[in-house]
Amino acid sequence: MMKVLSKHLFYPLWDAKDKSERLREWKRLEQQQWWSREKLEAYQKERLADLVRYAAEKSPYYRELLNNLDAGANDPDLRAFERIPVTTKYDIRNNLDQFISDDYRKDELVQAKTGGSTGVSLQLFFDERCQEFRNAAQLLADRWAGWDLGVKKASVWGNPPVPVGLKQTLRLHLLDRTIYLDTMDLNPDSMGAFVQRWRKEKPGAVFGHAHSIYIFAKYLTEEGITDLRPKGIVATSMMLLEHERNVIEQAFDCKVTNRYGCEEVGLIACECEEHQGMHLNLPHVYVEFLDGDNQPVKPGEPGKIVVTDLNNRAMPLIRYRVEDVGVYSDRQCGCGRGLPILERLEGRVADFLKLPDGGQVAGISLVERTLTKVPGVEQMQLVQETLSELQINRVKGQEYDEQTDANLIAALREVFDEQVELIINDVPSIPQEASGKYRFSICKV
Repeated sequence: MMKVLSKHLFYPLWDAKDKSERLREWKRLEQQQWWSREKLEAYQKERLADLVRYAAEKSPYYRELLNNLDAGANDPDLRAFERIPVTTKYDIRNNLDQFISDDYRKDELVQAKTGGSTGVSLQLFFDERCQEFRNAAQLLADRWAGWDLGVKKASVWGNPPVPVGLKQTLRLHLLDRTIYLDTMDLNPDSMGAFVQRWRKEKPGAVFGHAHSIYIFAKYLTEEGITDLRPKGIVATSMMLLEHERNVIEQAFDCKVTNRYGCEEVGLIACECEEHQGMHLNLPHVYVEFLDGDNQPVKPGEPGKIVVTDLNNRAMPLIRYRVEDVGVYSDRQCGCGRGLPILERLEGRVADFLKLPDGGQVAGISLVERTLTKVPGVEQMQLVQETLSELQINRVKGQEYDEQTDANLIAALREVFDEQVELIINDVPSIPQEASGKYRFSICKV
């Protein structure tokens, strides 16, 4: 009954009370996902041109930059747009007030802050309409995973929100309907208590940090718990490794939906029910994949991900480099949606490890390959302080024996030659960041 009331009564009434556009935009997105690629791209370019015109007039930072460049908001081929310099985290941190639109006051805006895991923490601002559009895109992606409005969620998340006041408490019970497992305190006792609460509350979907869901799934497998059966699982906030996906799907008997986004621009891409890659959120973001010279890469080639947020008028972000590397594809998904595909993520720029000869390797891919290849390693983290030394923080697994570390070194020697000293540190666990996320590859060179 609560599921039906939440979907058909509480959601519409709450949006009407707040005069929100969230549900209206969600219904538009439900239709737009089935548009042809050509129609979607035309709509996206129309929104992009409108945003560039607005930023050139209203954002002090882009007003100076774009007027000097004659960026050509109406250029149908986007050649002029591609001459706009890429916006970096440092640009934002050093010119924050200049990014804010003349139409808004900072103290009236929605605020957020990035965690700074790539070395730069950012203060961000959004207008209410932008926030509503982002929430609408999340509703669409949640439904791809098997969730629906009104269905109770199990959230595996760090620092879960605590409702303050009557309004937030009502929202938690009538709309959000979420139970939390705090990833800042993952242990057998907390996970056991969460299992008991799950059995009582019966959530229909799981959301959370990819690796934290994996840890919980391993606990379920080891304890022989087989009665937690959600209809959807969304892994987000960090890269989902293939061996983790397998463990999660076996533990819950449910497919995992991989999702990609960031605090700065919201949802960027998400898997649909076909799980053939992540569909790019074309109506809301314009995504580019660039090489080291900021030139477009070809489909199938790794590129730095650069995003233009088409929703945020309060703090426009044009050609913003999110410090991630990904591979896009021009193939069509079997689902029939016109949204193009982000084939895979290869990690953050800061997660790429350096080689003495000048090359580099995707650290997160190396970790995944090594964990799959070497039995007896539960978790591992690679930390590169210098070109000549690599610290390997290793957590022993159940299959650990006297050959495990030798096999671990041998696997890493396939990438790092004898010039690089490989140092294994026996650690009980990999520490989390303040956000509850994990980093498995850290380059400080």
